[in-house]
Amino acid sequence: MLDFVRVAGLFFVTAVAEIIGCYLPWLVLKQGRPMWWLLPGAASLAVFAWLLTLHPTAAGRTYAAYGGVYVVVALLWLWRVDGIVPTRWDVFGGAICLAGMAIIALQPRAAG
Repeated sequence: MLDFVRVAGLFFVTAVAEIIGCYLPWLVLKQGRPMWWLLPGAASLAVFAWLLTLHPTAAGRTYAAYGGVYVVVALLWLWRVDGIVPTRWDVFGGAICLAGMAIIALQPRAAG
């Protein structure tokens, strides 16, 4: 269980970095925010890429498992930042994604 919490926590921080890195340019392009907001957005995406390297498993497996957490963090962003309450279908889908992340990230490792 502790391993799951550690992995999910790292994925959560990674997802926040990615969302911020994409949200700031969105604000610049869609809402006319200052162009300098692209700089912290680019820095956030660099942090996102670095965080993905902290996982000890193969990159493809890391990305696959990360996707499940990303979905849930995006739904939290929808609720807390965009002000839209997720539907029960959003919550159910997010739970399925987290289950998929746990299966991929916490699978038994081969000895040796």
